[in-house]
Amino acid sequence: MANLYHAYGLTFASEIELPELALAPDASQPPQVQISLGAVPPQGLAGGRQISPFIWVADGQFWLEVPDIARFLVRDGAQIVVQPAPSIDMASVRVFLLGSGLGALLFQRGLLVLHGNAIEMGQGCLVCVGPSGVGKSTLTAAFMQRGYRVLADDVVPINDQGMAIPGFGRIKLWQDVADRLQISTDGLQRIRPQLEKFNLPLGDAFCDSPRKVVQICLLSEHLDDDITQSPVTGIEKFTLLRANTYRQRFMAGMALQPQHLQQCGALAGQVAITRVARPKSGFRIDDLVDALAAQMQGAR
Repeated sequence: MANLYHAYGLTFASEIELPELALAPDASQPPQVQISLGAVPPQGLAGGRQISPFIWVADGQFWLEVPDIARFLVRDGAQIVVQPAPSIDMASVRVFLLGSGLGALLFQRGLLVLHGNAIEMGQGCLVCVGPSGVGKSTLTAAFMQRGYRVLADDVVPINDQGMAIPGFGRIKLWQDVADRLQISTDGLQRIRPQLEKFNLPLGDAFCDSPRKVVQICLLSEHLDDDITQSPVTGIEKFTLLRANTYRQRFMAGMALQPQHLQQCGALAGQVAITRVARPKSGFRIDDLVDALAAQMQGAR
C-alpha cells in the first residue's frame, strides 16, 4: 500500500517509505506523483538516446542507473519507477531518489531548479548557490541556529512567479560541519550507512510556504582573510543562473533548454545576485551570516 507524502508543493503516493518527507496533510486529495517499485529496463530507453554512461533520455522520460544502488525511470513529471539493486539498503536508494530522481521530475514539471539552499528572510528568501563543498549547508545550518527558517536544501525549484518552492524539512550535514556548529549527531539518521553525513530534521525551522526569491548569493572561497562581496550585473546574472542549475545535463538531455533559458532570463531580471567569497581557512561563519543578513535586509 502506498504512503502519501508532501514536498515541493506536490503529493506523492509512494511504495517506498520516505521518512525524510512530511505526510500529506489531506489524504483525500489525489496524488500528483506516483513512486513505485518495479522493473526498469537494464539497457537504457528503447528509442531514447544516451547522454552519459548511466543516463538515457527520451520524450518525457529520464533513465538513471546508479551502479550497485538502483535504476530509476522518471516519466512525464508524474511517475518514478525504482528498481533497487539486490540487498542494497533503502537509505542509499532514497539519497538518489530524493536528489537526482526528484530533480529530473521537477524539470519535467516545468520548474527552474537551482543547486543551492533557500533561507526565509521576512516575506522573501535568500538562495545560496555554489559548488559542492563550498559550505552551503554549513551556512544554512548557521542561519537556522539564528532563528531563520529553511525552505530547501540542495534542490531549490523556482516557479514562473519567481517563488522558491519548499522541499522537505531536513538538511544534510557532514560530521565535521556538525562539530563546527556544535550540533550533536547522536540519534540522527545517516543519509547512507557508510557515510559520516546525517539528516538533521528542521522541525519548526522548516518554512513550508513558497517565498519570493529576493537575493541569490554565489558562495565561493579564497585565500584572503576577509569576506568579500561584489554585485553581479548584466548578462553575467543570466550566465550564473545557468551555471548553477541543478544537474544541468539532466535538463539539457531532456531538451528543455529553450524553457530553461527563458526562465533564467526572467529570474535574472527580478533578483539581486552577489558573489560572496569567504576565507578558505577559517570559515568565519558568524561574520558570513551577519554579512548576508545585512545584504538581504538592503535588498528587500
